[in-house]
Amino acid sequence: MRNAPTILHLDMDAFFASAEQASKPSLRGKAVVVGGLGLRGVVATASYEARVFGVHSAMPMAQARRLAPNAAYLVPRFELYREISDQVMGLLRTLSPLVEPLSLDEAFVDLEAGGTAWDDASARLAGVKLRADIRAVTGLTGSVGLAASKMLAKIASEQAKPDGLVVIEPGTERALLGPMPVRTLPGVGPATGDHLRRGGINTVDGIAEAGEDELVRLLGKAHGHALYAMALARDERPVVAERETKSVSVEDTYDVDIHDRVRVGLEVQRLADRCVQRLRRAGLSGRTIVLKVRRYDFSTLTRSETLRGPTDDPAVVQEAAGRLLEAVDTTGGVRLLGVGVSGLADYTQEDLFAQAQAQATAQARAAVEETAAQEHSDGQGEEGAEEPAAEQVPAAERRWPAGHDVHHAEYGHGWVQGSGLGRVTVRFETPDSEPGRVRTFRTDDRALEPADPLPLVPRRPEDSTGVSAGAPGRA
Repeated sequence: MRNAPTILHLDMDAFFASAEQASKPSLRGKAVVVGGLGLRGVVATASYEARVFGVHSAMPMAQARRLAPNAAYLVPRFELYREISDQVMGLLRTLSPLVEPLSLDEAFVDLEAGGTAWDDASARLAGVKLRADIRAVTGLTGSVGLAASKMLAKIASEQAKPDGLVVIEPGTERALLGPMPVRTLPGVGPATGDHLRRGGINTVDGIAEAGEDELVRLLGKAHGHALYAMALARDERPVVAERETKSVSVEDTYDVDIHDRVRVGLEVQRLADRCVQRLRRAGLSGRTIVLKVRRYDFSTLTRSETLRGPTDDPAVVQEAAGRLLEAVDTTGGVRLLGVGVSGLADYTQEDLFAQAQAQATAQARAAVEETAAQEHSDGQGEEGAEEPAAEQVPAAERRWPAGHDVHHAEYGHGWVQGSGLGRVTVRFETPDSEPGRVRTFRTDDRALEPADPLPLVPRRPEDSTGVSAGAPGRA
């Protein structure tokens, strides 16, 4: 254990929901729930206003709607969240080379390794400055915990929520932990907590008093030893710098099972294109294409194909995903589809064979279509010939997810409040405007188009250099 609170844990406050409130002036101070909105959806994040009604993450969305029927229910905008996360992680890396992200909105930082803090006062100063910089750069708030170990720093940040800072000074750990419930310790979930309670252990002090042998008897050797050490505030785990990304993937869960094979194929092509876009934004390419299919009976099938070299060519990825789909039986219906790329590299060595195959397939399809069109034309010239029915490929339906950004040719930038029955309702406002007006359009209105999210804080000229005024540099 260290003799100074130089391990920092940052946790952004209700991250997804707070980003939506900052982006949408009409939702500030109101209950907001972000997650899957279908029958099978779950809550990803709830604003603090929604938590008052008992809504929390991982709750079924149907239950959340019963608890808070008047809340705003939005589909996640991961592109925006990743952009904000990149800004926050950039600020953390100005503090130390040892930053360990746990998710988009949470990370450990070893301040001592970066020379940023060496005692209580310098650690507190670093935490105060970080919170101010995060607010200046992103417009959002984060809670900071500082302690001599990762476990205690995380506990401190939980105590600091929302929008606060807590320092656990070395030497005070046992007194702080003692009266806390057993669920406070990492790794103690509902099942372990119930097991301990049945053994008469309800607090962290109770764990320490029970002794290591009793914990091993109750929980097993590995878990018992680890839990006893944590109860004594022993945690020697180092902060580990960000690990290399191993794969990039996207997936969608559908409210109603898809039975139409043509629709399934179109969805796979769309997912493959999204996956490649994400690859390119990260400056990566990959060799192995992975298809994930969850069927109507919850059985999940994964199929993969490894190319001769890494690629970020959308045609190659789409073609490979299509070949993988041909080997999967989807007749009973599909509830989830996903496309991923692994075997990543930071360069592209195009697979010429795969490209040629993709091009050959495209040419073959074009030839078939041309032949069919010619036959159709010839048939029309024959007297009394019966005209064959043209095969209709369903056009991709324009989707308007609740909460996502749009732009109207006349009214400007806005976001989708809801859609259905051929109509889409849009509120026109921006992060720095007053609450905007609401208008309704046909879902096929060509004046309305999907748009990219706007930055929550207006970008200043110096931001292009990666450094913001009054704040550390950011990625």
